Amino acid sequence: MNKDQLAGRVEEAKGKLKEVAGKAIGSEKLEGKGIAEQAAGKVQKTYGDVKERAKDAIKSGANKL
Repeated sequence: MNKDQLAGRVEEAKGKLKEVAGKAIGSEKLEGKGIAEQAAGKVQKTYGDVKERAKDAIKSGANKL
C-alpha cells in the first residue's frame, strides 16, 4: 500500500463521517462537504492503485529480462 492509497482511504472515511453527521444534524452544507471529500478520497485512492499496479508491472517485467 502506498501513501496515496492510504491517504485516499482516510479522506473517504472522514468524508463519510461528515456526511453522516450532516444528515444527523440536518446540515446540508456538512453533508455536501462529506460527499465531496469522499469523492476526492476515491480519486486519490484510485491514483494510488494505478501507481501500485504500474510499479508491480515494471517489477514483473524487469524480472523477465
